[in-house]
Amino acid sequence: MKGPIVNGPTHRFIETNGIRMHVAELGEGPLVLLCHGFPELWYSWRYQLEALAAAGFHAVAPDMRGYGQTDRPEAIDQYTLLHLVGDMVGLLDALNQETAVIAGHDWGAPVAWHAALLRPDRFRAVIGLSVAFIPRGQAHPSRTYPETEDAVFYQSYFQAPGVAEADFEHDVRLSVRSIFYGASGNAPQAPINAEGHVFMVPRKGGIRAIQVNPASLPPWLTEADVDVYVDNFKRTGYRGGLNWYRNIDRNWELVAPFSGLKISVPAILIAGDRDLVLGFSGMNQVISNLRNDVPKLQKTLILSGCGHWTQQERPQEVNEAIIDFLKQL
Repeated sequence: MKGPIVNGPTHRFIETNGIRMHVAELGEGPLVLLCHGFPELWYSWRYQLEALAAAGFHAVAPDMRGYGQTDRPEAIDQYTLLHLVGDMVGLLDALNQETAVIAGHDWGAPVAWHAALLRPDRFRAVIGLSVAFIPRGQAHPSRTYPETEDAVFYQSYFQAPGVAEADFEHDVRLSVRSIFYGASGNAPQAPINAEGHVFMVPRKGGIRAIQVNPASLPPWLTEADVDVYVDNFKRTGYRGGLNWYRNIDRNWELVAPFSGLKISVPAILIAGDRDLVLGFSGMNQVISNLRNDVPKLQKTLILSGCGHWTQQERPQEVNEAIIDFLKQL
C-alpha cells in the first residue's frame, strides 16, 4: 500500500481540554487512539487506520497539540505531558467513549504511557512504538544530556525558542526529506560520537549542518507522502512540536507525585533495531527492565532493519502485532 490515502478516513474537529483538535477516524468498534510524535501528523498512522478499521476497531488519529490543523497555543508551558494526556482524556469525552486502547509513537509514546499510568480507568491498554516507558529519574533530565566541545544533544539544541524553528523552516521540503530518511532503517547507521552518543548537533551550523537530502526516498515513503508533511509544516511551522521538548524538565517536576507508580494495564512495545532512540544512553537497561514498571507487558517486538518510523516503515508487521494484541485483551 503506497501513496496518500485520501479517501480513507473521515475528518472532523472536536473540542478537548481548551483546544480545538483535528482528528482522522475510520471504522466502528472498540476505540483505539493513535498519538503521533515529532515532527509528524495524524497521517503517520495512515496504514494503521485502515488495518484497524478492517479488523473491527474504531481508529482515531489526532493531529496532536501544536500540529497540523489542531490548535497551537503560543505559551511554551501549554505543552506539558499533563496537557497532552488531558487532551486524550478530553478526546474520549468528546467521542462519548468511557475507555480506549492508546498507542503512541516517538513523543506520542510518553503521552500514551502516561495516559495509561495516570488514568487506567480510561485507557485499558497501551501500545508504545519506538520509545519505551521511562520511569522518573532522580534529577532534571537536562542534567544528563551529553555534550562535547563541538556538539550538543539534539534535545538541548531544541530548547532555545526560535533556533531549531529557523533551521527546519529554512527549507521545509529538505527538512522533511532529511528527517524521514536520516532516522529510517534505510539510511547509513547514525553516527555515534566518541562518548557513545547519537544525534548530536554541531554548535556551529546547527541542524542545517547535518541535514542530508537523499537522492531518492526510502521505498516506504513517496513524494506524495512528503507533500502532506511539507504542506502542513509550511503553514504551521515547527514551534508547536518543538515546545514539547521545552517542557521535559517541567514534566519531571509535574510527575513527581506519581514517581514509582507502575503501569497497571496490558502493554506492548514495538521498535526497530536501527532506531536512533535505542542508541540513547541507558536505553538498553530501560527496555530490559521494562516489565518492572509495566508488569503486564505482553511483548517487546524488535523489528530487524527497521529505523525510527516504525509504523510507516513496517506497516504490515506493526498492524499484525497491534491487532493480535487488541484481540487478546
